[in-house]
Amino acid sequence: GSVHYVNEKGKTRQVLSTDSLVRKLLLLEERDVLLVITENLQLSLYALNPEGEAEELMKVKLSGKTAHSADIILIDHSLVVTALGETVIRFWDLDRDENYILSPDVQFGFEGGECINCVSYCSARGLLAAGTSKGRVAMWRKTAGSNQSTRAVEGKEKWKFQASTELEGNVTQIKWGSRKNLLAVNSLSSVVILSEQAMSAHFHQQVAVVQVSPSLFNVTTFSTGATHSLRVDMNVNGVFATKDALVFWNGKQVTVFECSGDTFRSAGSFPCDSPVLSVHGENLYTVEPYRVQVRTWQGTVKQLLVFSEAEGSPCLLDVCGNFLAVGTDLAHLKIFDLSRREAKVHCNSKDLSQLLPGRGGIASVKCNANGSKVSILVSKADGNIDSRICFYDVDMDKVTFFDFKAEQGDGEKLSAGQGIGKSVVECPELHSHIPLCHFWDQYEPRLFVCEAIPETGLQSSDQKKNQAESTMDIWIISFFSTEEHGLLLQDSFPLPSSYEVLLGIEVPHYYFAKKLGDAEKGAPEPGSATVSQMVARRPMRDFIGLGDCDKTTQDAMLNFSFYLTTGDMDEAFKSIKLIRSEAVWESMARMCVRTQRLDVAKICLGHMGHARGAKALREAEQEPEPEARVAMLAIQLGMLEDAERLYKACRRFDLLNKFYQASNQWQKALETSEAQDRVHLRTTHCNYAKHLETAGEQSLALTHYEKSDTHRFEVPRMLSEDLQALENYVNKMKDKTLWKWWAQYLESQSDLESALQYYALAQDYFSLVRVHCFQGNIQKAAEIANETGNWAASYHLARQYESQEDIKQAVHFYTRAQAFNNAIRLCKENNLDDQLMNLALLSSPEDMIEAACYYEEKGEQMDRAVMLYHKAGHFSKALELAFATQQFGALQLIAEDLDEKSDPALLARCSRFFVEHAQYEKAMELLLTAKKYHEALQLCLEQNLTITEELAEKMTVSKDSQELPEESRRELLEQIADCCMRQGNYHMATKKYTQAGNKLKAMRALLKSGDTEKIVFFAGVSRQREIYIMAANYLQSLDWRKDAKIIANIISFYTKGRALDLLASFYDACAQVEIDEYQNYEKAHRALAEAYKCLSKAKARSPVEHESKLAHLQSRMTLMKRFIHAQRVYPEDPKEAVRQCELLLAEQDFDDALRHGDVLGFLLQHYAQVQEFHTAYRCLEEMQKRIPASHLSYFVSPETLEAVHRGAGVPMSPALAPAHTGHGSTDNREVEEVADEAEDS
Repeated sequence: GSVHYVNEKGKTRQVLSTDSLVRKLLLLEERDVLLVITENLQLSLYALNPEGEAEELMKVKLSGKTAHSADIILIDHSLVVTALGETVIRFWDLDRDENYILSPDVQFGFEGGECINCVSYCSARGLLAAGTSKGRVAMWRKTAGSNQSTRAVEGKEKWKFQASTELEGNVTQIKWGSRKNLLAVNSLSSVVILSEQAMSAHFHQQVAVVQVSPSLFNVTTFSTGATHSLRVDMNVNGVFATKDALVFWNGKQVTVFECSGDTFRSAGSFPCDSPVLSVHGENLYTVEPYRVQVRTWQGTVKQLLVFSEAEGSPCLLDVCGNFLAVGTDLAHLKIFDLSRREAKVHCNSKDLSQLLPGRGGIASVKCNANGSKVSILVSKADGNIDSRICFYDVDMDKVTFFDFKAEQGDGEKLSAGQGIGKSVVECPELHSHIPLCHFWDQYEPRLFVCEAIPETGLQSSDQKKNQAESTMDIWIISFFSTEEHGLLLQDSFPLPSSYEVLLGIEVPHYYFAKKLGDAEKGAPEPGSATVSQMVARRPMRDFIGLGDCDKTTQDAMLNFSFYLTTGDMDEAFKSIKLIRSEAVWESMARMCVRTQRLDVAKICLGHMGHARGAKALREAEQEPEPEARVAMLAIQLGMLEDAERLYKACRRFDLLNKFYQASNQWQKALETSEAQDRVHLRTTHCNYAKHLETAGEQSLALTHYEKSDTHRFEVPRMLSEDLQALENYVNKMKDKTLWKWWAQYLESQSDLESALQYYALAQDYFSLVRVHCFQGNIQKAAEIANETGNWAASYHLARQYESQEDIKQAVHFYTRAQAFNNAIRLCKENNLDDQLMNLALLSSPEDMIEAACYYEEKGEQMDRAVMLYHKAGHFSKALELAFATQQFGALQLIAEDLDEKSDPALLARCSRFFVEHAQYEKAMELLLTAKKYHEALQLCLEQNLTITEELAEKMTVSKDSQELPEESRRELLEQIADCCMRQGNYHMATKKYTQAGNKLKAMRALLKSGDTEKIVFFAGVSRQREIYIMAANYLQSLDWRKDAKIIANIISFYTKGRALDLLASFYDACAQVEIDEYQNYEKAHRALAEAYKCLSKAKARSPVEHESKLAHLQSRMTLMKRFIHAQRVYPEDPKEAVRQCELLLAEQDFDDALRHGDVLGFLLQHYAQVQEFHTAYRCLEEMQKRIPASHLSYFVSPETLEAVHRGAGVPMSPALAPAHTGHGSTDNREVEEVADEAEDS
């Protein structure tokens, strides 16, 4: 009974002793605590110090038999487990100071009174193994306490029974191995090493078989609901169930049980070393190298399905419907049709070896109900299952892969219709998963389901620990597989915690094996129904609420689910039109949220009888964003996450804020309003404060009332029951509104002194004056009113003084309160006329008129009455009174304020008054203000008033005006223009004529003004023939010879005015200018040619006269051309030139075309050059006869004259002395351009 301590030097000393023999020493290293258990089950705890000394902490007596040898172990450094040869295992929890027991259940094959001798715990897997006196080994798994659970998992609830293994003898020792999860068992006569065997289970044709122990099975027939236990006389490795038979095998032996009613009878047993087996009807299918054997239930081989060496040996079998899928060890696949008497090849061998990742093999193969698709799980080279599922399409001979690890855009991505659910590759929680098992529906060829588990290599140690205790990381995923759409995600959900493994799918349920001894706890999975203790089934998502429906409804719902998955809402709707289940319509409505089909959603809500949802959806239709309308539908259906996502997507943060408030997510509501919905920030704080107030959290509510700026009203209401807290709050806040509220409360409680104090703090002067008046302290009240000037206070005080008949003070305070009507009333009642006038001028027009009536009635101070009527805007009364009392100064002032809004009769009356007093300008203005335009114009003419531009504009009536008809308006404008013409204001006359639409008169007025630039501009914009001609005629009256612009405008205007005869005359004038001024007969000839061209185009009034003019022009042009020709040929042939000139002098029409001086001068010049001076002198004498002596110098130079006289010997007379040397001058040659312009045109 002693315990010794040995140090590192080997020295030993006793540290403690016990009353009896020490049975077990356990060291809790983390705590430096020694646990000692003695033979009489005394448990002691000792604290150890570094020197090895022990101090007793605790001593307890354990329950149990003391005579039997005890097996005691320590789990997780705090849990002591003892097996004392009793029917129970005892536990002592050192941390929680509690104890409990575990016992094997009879329903799992244990016998009554079966004792537990020994225990062993595997910490890696959380498994507790116990050996019994009857040769059985029982297993329990430790479960993890959920952090979210409301209470900790207590006592034996921490341990879940797993399975039992039957051996022979009495188990005395049991121990877990260090690796491979091996368990060594000593049963005295032998030592056995047990290895873990996966639980066998199978579901087919509504029959489910689940292995409870190596030889005990639980059989459930879902068609009848019956559950049976079946014991088999061998350790079973595999089981296959059909509605007619159950087949068990272990790689050495095959046993067949036939189902007849509620009993099972052995139908055959034979040796067979096939590791796999399948059943179809009355045929068993087993494998051997390169062959599949078709056997009877007794083992007789009926048919051999042969495989070549290249194809390999069959190692995998699966039956679905009437088809058998076979996988070989060389990764070949072959499908057989079993619908006939003998199996026929349905699909030739398909080599998958090249497609397998890392050259692995096939781990599992399953085919669908019509043999068109096969799914294959692939094993990698290291033996682990690959994350990819391989799908082989028999009809298309095409292989596709679905990979759990595929990122978006990597590998084949699942389509999930129009946003229905999420494709598997978009679920981050499934990226680290691999498929564990897979099944096709036994009757629906499109439906495929698989169970996915976390890949071991990718898990953290914490995940591994939790995986043993939870199934939340295991997912069940179902797909629709079609040729048209490929693989579509139909549904996914985590494996419920009470379920062990997926057994299969048959519409409308998923089928699961339950964990041993696990009963449903808490809320059951939605729609799930426990059929037996070991098997459960769960309805598919779209079948929840339908129960066991008939085949037609099943097909309709399956089509509905398929079309929803593809996103074809119309076809989905058609497929369930006749179904009355609310659950189906709810499922459809939920899908409408994802597809945003609100039209279908309304019908669904109607079928559901969801009146509140239909109303909410109808009200939401006013929202402009489709997502906001859909979000309301989602809220009504309880899809809160979808509603939140939709509100965020359409950026309707106001609705998102309301949603958060309604769903009690106040923190999110505050964050949203703070960041994106600030317009509702205060409202949100206020609503949250009300919520907190309801919840009794007043201090926090107070803070949010302050943030919402409603604390001035809400906080006094909230704290009305706690007056001390309210007073403290008011004093702390120092807020005027709160001070005033508290003062009113104190006043209501008759505490007037305190109320005055708080009214003063709140600067509520009216209340101060009111309370002082109530107390009779009117002098103090008057001081406050005078100091502050508060209107309400002054008014209240004025009423007090009036009641005391202190009229002077009352008037004073009424005035300070801006209550002038009351002050005026008192002044009238007490004959305070001087004060009355001042108050009336400060007050409103009504008060002014009232005071004016008062003065008028009294008959005194009528000037005040007139002034008040005037100031009040009552002009007619003011004028009437002013006329009656002959107040001309007042009349002047009133007239200045009259405008177009005044009474026209009043304006006319005033104007007559001003005319009588010779103030014509003022009368004129009033007449115009009264819109008496004709009278104003008449006055202007009679009194010869100058019409200024301002007056003219006032007289002008706009086109849009309704005051005068258009004809009268134009007549008035012409009269104004006539008046302006008489006054010489031509520009204004032009403007008014133009406004009247009389452009000819406007042009005449403009011509009188002589403003050439404006005349040219007006002619250009008027575009009237007469105006063009008038403008051109005017321009001809100017000195156009020196201004090329004027010439160009004359030609342009005559041309635009189509006055070709006048244009011809202008060209004729230009020709004459060329001859007279510059002796340039060539340009003159060109001008005459233009004149001839214009005249020939002009319309003739008299054809004879027209022809005569043309002939005369032609004659002139001919003569002129002959002279020009003579000038041109003179340098080459002088004689010919002289002859031509002499002939020209003899022409009859010579004077009309040529000047004698030019021809004779030409001849004289010639004769002087050839020194025929006598002939030259005769020419000079001829010139003197026809041309005045003073003009000779224009034609002959003085030098030539002098030479002729000298040569002829005739003295030169003084009269021939040069007076002008302008011959050949070129100072101003603008006119020369005329002919050039004519030529160009």
